[in-house]
Amino acid sequence: MNAPAAAPLLSVRGLSKHFPARASAPAPGPTRAVNDVSFDLAPGETLGLVGESGSGKTTTARCILRALAPTAGQVLFRQRDGAVVDLAALPERALQPLRPQMQMIFQDPFSSLNPRLTVAQIVGEPLDIHRLGSPREREERVVDILRKVGLQPEHRTQYPNAFSGGQRQRIGIARALIMRPALVVADEAVSSLDVSVQAQVLNLLKDLQEEFRLTYLFVAHNLDVVRNFCDRVAVMYAGRIVELAPAAGLFDGPLHPYTQALLSAVPPPDPDVKMKFDLPGEIADPTRLPEGCAFHPRCPECFAPCKRLLPELRTTATTDELGCVYASRAVACHLRDPAHRPGHA
Repeated sequence: MNAPAAAPLLSVRGLSKHFPARASAPAPGPTRAVNDVSFDLAPGETLGLVGESGSGKTTTARCILRALAPTAGQVLFRQRDGAVVDLAALPERALQPLRPQMQMIFQDPFSSLNPRLTVAQIVGEPLDIHRLGSPREREERVVDILRKVGLQPEHRTQYPNAFSGGQRQRIGIARALIMRPALVVADEAVSSLDVSVQAQVLNLLKDLQEEFRLTYLFVAHNLDVVRNFCDRVAVMYAGRIVELAPAAGLFDGPLHPYTQALLSAVPPPDPDVKMKFDLPGEIADPTRLPEGCAFHPRCPECFAPCKRLLPELRTTATTDELGCVYASRAVACHLRDPAHRPGHA
C-alpha cells in the first residue's frame, strides 16, 4: 500500500472491530463493523475517510482514538518525543497522558456542548482535567484560542444557547485545540452546517492546521467537501478500505466500481444534469457479509472471482500519456488485479 513519504504520525495496521450479537436481538453472527483496515497518516496531512452510512468510517475513527476498544490490529501513534506507542494495546490508565495529543471535533455542535456550562468552562475543561497552569494562565489560554477560532474574549462568559450553529462549532474546535494536539479527528464536522458556514469553518480548519501543524483524519460523506479539503482519500465499504488515493487522482479517475458509483452521486453543477447513482440494493449487512468481495452483489462489473475471493488492497501506479508514473494508489478490486481480471490468460 502506498504510504506518505514522511515518517507517519499514525500507522493503522489490521484494525478490526467486531460487536458480539446481543441476546435480546440475535443475529447470524457478530457485527463486523471494521475489518482489517490499514493506512498511514503523515504529519500535517489531511486524510478523508468516506463511504455510505454503515461503511465503518466512524467506528474506525473511534477505535483510533480508543473511544472504542479494537477487536484486533495496531494503532501506532508517534508521540511528541518521537516514541511510537500502540494505542490499541494500552490500558485506559496508560492512555490518559496521551489524550491531549489526540482530540475530536464532533458532528453536532448543539448536542456536543453542555448547555449548563459557559464557553470558558467548556473550552477550558481539558486544562482543568489535566491540571495545566494556574487559573489565570488557563483563562489566558482560553481567551487566546477563542480569538484564533474567530470568537471574542467576552464570549467566554456566555452559554451555548447564545450562539449560532457555526459559532458553536467554533467553540467545539477551540475545545479540541486548547491542548495543542497533534492529531485531530473531525467526525462529520461540517455536515450539520449551512453551505456558506461550512466554507468558513473549513477555511478556519485549514488556517489552524497551518498554524499548529495539525494532522486531520476527516470523516465525511460530502464528497465535494472532501475533494477540496483533503490531501488523500480512503473509501470504505462494509468495514474495509476499497480504494486509497490522492484526492485529485481519485476524483479524476476512480478505480473501484464502488468509488465510481459514489462519485456519480455527487450533484453536478448543471441542475439539468441528472445524478447517476443507481446501485441496486443496500450496503452489505455487517452480520452476514457475503463471500468474496462484499461489494459484488451490487457491482455492475462483478465476475467469477469476485464471488469467492476477497480482494486485497494492492498498490497500482498511474501513468500519463508519456508513460511516466505520476501517482500511486491502492485499490481492492479483482478488476485491477492482473491475476484475476477478465481476459487474463
